Amino acid sequence: METVDYGLETKFARLEDGLSVGDGSVIEGYASLFDTTDRGGDVVQSGAYGRSLKALSDAGRRVKMLWQHDPAQPIGVWDEIREDAKGLYVRGRILDAVEKGREAKALIEAGAIDGLSIGYRTIRATKNEQGLRLLSEVELWEVSLVTFPMLPQARLGASRASGTKGDLLSELATVFETARRNLAAREPR
Repeated sequence: METVDYGLETKFARLEDGLSVGDGSVIEGYASLFDTTDRGGDVVQSGAYGRSLKALSDAGRRVKMLWQHDPAQPIGVWDEIREDAKGLYVRGRILDAVEKGREAKALIEAGAIDGLSIGYRTIRATKNEQGLRLLSEVELWEVSLVTFPMLPQARLGASRASGTKGDLLSELATVFETARRNLAAREPR
């Protein structure tokens, strides 16, 4: 297995029925879903975040909550980040004392922002026969609130109706893109 240092990478995930704003500025949802191919051809495997989360906890540090991956714009704090059978669950507070935090909260409540994205460094990854990169260990740096997610399968369900025409088209586009990648991986070079 070859180890390649990719530097800082980001993965976007639209939030499914997990992300909500409640109790003032508390948000929660899944920032990453396991065993789900994203639009970049990556699949995060169960357990990929474990070592990183333990190292942060042992050092008394937290994963940062940023606005659109901008390190100059922290907008809150993640009070809980954990892996479960589904993926990377996050729960935190948007800070109303921060201007971008107030803006983010208003945009989430209006349904204009419905995505989370992770910023990380790949520690271990392999490629499968379909050409997908399987991420088995990552160093998690931050989880951002974002406009455009990478995982179309994850949706914000609390404030939007599911099964809309746009959702169906997005899912169909993902199926076609995955099929295109699979065919391209099989073609002789």
